[in-house]
Amino acid sequence: MVNVCDIQVMKPLLARHGFHFSKAKGQNFLIAPWVPQSIAEEAGVDETAGVLEIGPGVGPLTQQLCLRAKKVCAVELDERLRPILDVTVGEFDNLEILWNDVLKLDIPALVVEKFAGLRPMACANLPYYITSPILTALLEAECFDSVTVMVQKEVAQRMAAQPGTADYGAFTVFCQYYAQPELLFDVPAHCFLPQPKVTSAVICLRVRKERPWDILDEKTFFRVVRASFAMRRKKLSNGLASGFPELGKAGAAEVIAAAGLAENVRGETLGIPEFAKLANEIVKRREM
Repeated sequence: MVNVCDIQVMKPLLARHGFHFSKAKGQNFLIAPWVPQSIAEEAGVDETAGVLEIGPGVGPLTQQLCLRAKKVCAVELDERLRPILDVTVGEFDNLEILWNDVLKLDIPALVVEKFAGLRPMACANLPYYITSPILTALLEAECFDSVTVMVQKEVAQRMAAQPGTADYGAFTVFCQYYAQPELLFDVPAHCFLPQPKVTSAVICLRVRKERPWDILDEKTFFRVVRASFAMRRKKLSNGLASGFPELGKAGAAEVIAAAGLAENVRGETLGIPEFAKLANEIVKRREM
């Protein structure tokens, strides 16, 4: 197996195919073999798993996934990597590479087609610039057991944040609505070439089998969440009145009281159960 984390091995291979890492695509060369090994291990990949990998790059994580999973389906946008991946992961008969943009694919249909009878998982070393849209697509697909990703450390902290902390925001609530995040480990900048200016972290989002909140309307729930953080330094009533103009200030205050919350509460201190109560009160008012 080609040691894809050894720059002395990879330099001539990349040069032979005229490949240069693209800053625009957020491509970095991983030079620490313990990182992809740890991602595959701690994600819980085994022979019962079918793994969707987003952006295999030159294949460091792909190799480790293929060694453990029953089937790996890797989605790669950069066609220049085709001859390189032929060398680095061409030996694996449990691997299929799709040359496509994952955001243009029907992910649930893909999982049904490729991973029948297997435990579907998603794994990725995500480029920083496209972390949110890909994570959103993977969670909204609602077809994985878990989603394990390497992202910028501060993004990982945001996903796992608790109410009332500086990192807590609308994206936190979105992630925790769909999954239970667990921070696995940090990946220092010196593990990459060229070195990024930030530390990365690996986080596992264990997708919820059921959601323990009685939410009457999902769209209203997420609208409440966005409105609550739009003016995070102000009282919740201001955010709700702005996000739901039909309520007005008085209506917003009534909704907050009906949900059993203090009148001067701030949205950034609330958890999912409180946001659910607020959303349900707004839905009930519409139906009156």
